[in-house]
Amino acid sequence: MCADGAKVLAEALKSNTKLTSINLSNNKIGDDGAKALAEALKNNASLQTIDLSGCDIGPEGAQALAEALKNHPSLKEIHLSRSNIGPKGATALAEALKANTSLQNIDLNHNNIGPEGAKALAEALQINTSLQTIDLNDNNIGPEGAKALAKALKEEKTSLESIVLSNNQIGDAGATALAEALKVNTSLQNIDLSSNRIEGDGATALAEALKVNTSLLEINIRLNIRPKEGIALVNEIKQKNQTINLITGFDSYTTEGATPPFPRPNIEQIDSISL
Repeated sequence: MCADGAKVLAEALKSNTKLTSINLSNNKIGDDGAKALAEALKNNASLQTIDLSGCDIGPEGAQALAEALKNHPSLKEIHLSRSNIGPKGATALAEALKANTSLQNIDLNHNNIGPEGAKALAEALQINTSLQTIDLNDNNIGPEGAKALAKALKEEKTSLESIVLSNNQIGDAGATALAEALKVNTSLQNIDLSSNRIEGDGATALAEALKVNTSLLEINIRLNIRPKEGIALVNEIKQKNQTINLITGFDSYTTEGATPPFPRPNIEQIDSISL
């Protein structure tokens, strides 16, 4: 489907009152198609899920959708992965999240939103009370983006239950900031920090946080710390926190006097937003 097809569909959505879900993923509708759908959303109160992943809507398409999201009464999920929205698109969506009260899940993975986009979303998360899951995988947010999101996670009123931050080069500085947030956050149940260049200092900070955190059920730290040091930290964490599922990738390793103290875990990455 191209932009023209999306425009035809958008016209139908304006008068449809029964459709609750629409999946247009991997259709090159572009920003023109997204703008048409955004106009339709302003007149549609039944849609609950929309998937525009891989639709190349760009920053302008994201901005148009953001305007429609601000007051949409029923939309609960929006999937915009691989949509080339960049920092401008993420900032526009962040402004929408400050006003929207229905959205629960948003998938923005692989959009190169950078630190700027992450900071804008972090501001929104300090205000929004409905969002439960957000996927920011592979967005180059870096340590500064992670620090901003950590600040948001410290807010008592945050409703976020799951956050995916894998493949974002947050490093030890970003991991340490998130660890401080995990010490006080009581809503988050799942966090994916895999493949983030987290080593000794960051891993140690996370370990200390997991000893006191009481809400987290699962954390993915695969492809970060080296197995020898990692297994020792896992043993230490499990002595204090018996309920958390640690996804480490260490299950095939052993070191002298130390073996993984838990069964082989399910190593599927968190993808609850497709979110």
